[in-house]
Amino acid sequence: MPMGQQMPSLLIIACGALSREIKALISANAWTDVRLECLPADLHNRPEKIPAAVSEKLSQVSRGTRVLVAYGDCGTGGRLDKVLEEQGVERLSGAHCYDIYAGESVMAALSEQEPGTFYLTDFLVRHFDRLVIRELGLVKHPELTSVYFAHYKRLVYLSQCPGAELEALAYQAAEKLQLPLEIRNTGFGSLETTLIRLVGQAGMGSTDREET
Repeated sequence: MPMGQQMPSLLIIACGALSREIKALISANAWTDVRLECLPADLHNRPEKIPAAVSEKLSQVSRGTRVLVAYGDCGTGGRLDKVLEEQGVERLSGAHCYDIYAGESVMAALSEQEPGTFYLTDFLVRHFDRLVIRELGLVKHPELTSVYFAHYKRLVYLSQCPGAELEALAYQAAEKLQLPLEIRNTGFGSLETTLIRLVGQAGMGSTDREET
């Protein structure tokens, strides 16, 4: 780091699926002392690789830098938490981005109401064809849609930034999956509240990452 350049008060190591929303929060709050580095969103297709990828990123962080890992557990079965505990680093609460946006209690209620629910966020709506249709091979074999989604009864779109374009894409996704669509506006949820809390703490110079 060049002489005279200050370390960021907060470094966010994030899943690429949260990049747009985090950048929006940084801009809206004029956080000049927050830096964002993202890992590929496609890691969610191989969640067993997330802990090692985060660990590698953390190994590159200068000592004394405050760090937030913007992930849920994301299918790592607690292995990500083990990495973070060893480093003294906090992550977002919840099992996945749905919990982060809608809240764990809301997600529990939605799951209890209808266990066969497929969820979308703004990111997943934008990249639905690539991450769902193409990843599952449904472009070449559309007949498999009814097989893969046989036990799903509805699609719930958890919307961060409501808008006609994303809503139209969500309806297209629902049509492709042949599922009824429900839209819930969640905003940024605990992603926003956690960042506000940590940026405030960083400004007071508290709870830096432990030096090793």
